[in-house]
Amino acid sequence: MLDIKFVRANPEAVKENIRKKFQDEKLPLVDEVIEKDQQYRDAKTRGDYLRGQRNTISKQIGGLMAKGQKEEAEQAKAKVAEMAKELMELEQLEARLEGEIRERMLVIPNIIDPSVPLGKDDSENVEVEKFGDPAVPAFEVPYHVDIMERLNGIDLDSARRTSGNGFYYLRGDVARLHSAILSYARDFMIDRGFTYYIPPYMIRSNVVTGVMSFSEMENMMYKIEGEDLYLIGTSEHSMIGKFIDTILDESQLPQTMTSYSPCFRKEVGAHGIEERGVYRIHQFEKQEMVVVCKPEESAEWFCNLWKNTVDFFRSLDIPVRTLECCSGDLADLKVKSIDVEAWSPRQKKYFEVGSCSNLGDAQARRLGIRVKNRERGNYYAHTLNNTVVAPPRMLIAFLENNLNEDGSVNIPQPLRMYMGGKEKLIPAEK
Repeated sequence: MLDIKFVRANPEAVKENIRKKFQDEKLPLVDEVIEKDQQYRDAKTRGDYLRGQRNTISKQIGGLMAKGQKEEAEQAKAKVAEMAKELMELEQLEARLEGEIRERMLVIPNIIDPSVPLGKDDSENVEVEKFGDPAVPAFEVPYHVDIMERLNGIDLDSARRTSGNGFYYLRGDVARLHSAILSYARDFMIDRGFTYYIPPYMIRSNVVTGVMSFSEMENMMYKIEGEDLYLIGTSEHSMIGKFIDTILDESQLPQTMTSYSPCFRKEVGAHGIEERGVYRIHQFEKQEMVVVCKPEESAEWFCNLWKNTVDFFRSLDIPVRTLECCSGDLADLKVKSIDVEAWSPRQKKYFEVGSCSNLGDAQARRLGIRVKNRERGNYYAHTLNNTVVAPPRMLIAFLENNLNEDGSVNIPQPLRMYMGGKEKLIPAEK
């Protein structure tokens, strides 16, 4: 959410930012906000004046009564009562306008970084850099579910019967590999100085609307019926929500956290939930990294975060590339975003395995996360998040890039301690 003072002083800049995001339907919101903001300030000014007058007159009533000027006192009382009535109407007007302004401000997109490439959608995202040499083996790489089935490591049919499409059972060595990847990701981030968290998996609605836009909320979140609770779509939601309505001392920054959680997503508007795949699913697990920092440090932290993901995948010898998200592909709260994509030998192309986002002070402004500074006054913190790893999607990249012609799968050195020393996964006997 933008600062209302910024919108008031720079309406054309806000409108130009909306155009850059190809959301012209939101342009009228800027003028509506400015108009309602003026009405709100006028009502507040009038209310403040009336309160002052009411206090002055109320003090005079006792004196008038003491002097026996009963008629004048009654007139003063009537005037105070009239002011009280107008004040009540003004307070109701202020509350209504405040709500209408906030409703519109929550929809107006954040100001994107000047370096963000302009484009309408993800087809216009820009490749930044490749890491590792993408290879295509001489043998045919099977579909990822076929690889898992040959390892006796997945059961989709049972999951369809219990839960429907978009769910799965992992078992045996594949399930163990899934856990090994998450354990390695946890330790990888701890070794880089991040504090490990396991957060709540459900959050209240005021946290949901603080960490994401309404459109994201509708498309992603599962609501718990009859309660003010939502299942999280990523641990970022709980981790940023942890600081709601708090004032941090500057000495406490940066807050660098890595968090594990299951994630639950409706995937509304997606290209369909695969019947035989684990790429787009309703339930998965993820290791996340979250940073709360000073505004002047967020650009540096942004680079640090996406590099952590690149380093993690390269430590498992998986080729990756970074992709700069264009203006039209940025969620409304984001200032800048880079996707990390892993190489798929089967598809002979890269696919998304993580996303790094700088949200500026948007989440902090919505949630009331401020930083105490005795010299320049309190200010809003900046928040950032990035995926370390999200199996089972990462399993696709891992299995394809470590597959041997005989169907066995190599276990890279960093994972072996989490796999009981195993160096390979061996296909089940037919």
